[in-house]
Amino acid sequence: MSEVTKRPTHYRLLAAFKTIGPYLREEWCRDNYYWFDCLAVCVDDSKAPEKREFWGWWMEFNLSEAGFTASYHVGKFNVDGDWVEEEPPETAMSDIVRTQEDFKIKLVTKLEERFGQTMSYVE
Repeated sequence: MSEVTKRPTHYRLLAAFKTIGPYLREEWCRDNYYWFDCLAVCVDDSKAPEKREFWGWWMEFNLSEAGFTASYHVGKFNVDGDWVEEEPPETAMSDIVRTQEDFKIKLVTKLEERFGQTMSYVE
């Protein structure tokens, strides 16, 4: 019997996405819409933890009749807990790109192996 599920349910997707790592923001997800992010580089680690901001990326992931689509963004996770599109410094970009690529590999592999699905990217 195949492990592949053709049309995954919201809860099956959440369960699968949780196994990828700490990227899923489950509280920001709803049916057919999923939010992932990564706080890749601390802006100023001399600040108290609750006052820290981070450079990183986030991805909005949608499921429609046409399949999965991903929209990536890069910026700063501010002290208020919000993502702001802002150009990171050159010194942070290598970590941001590395973590984003690592995540993409894990996500694509999970979608293909568990659900027999692929995804497309939206600019």
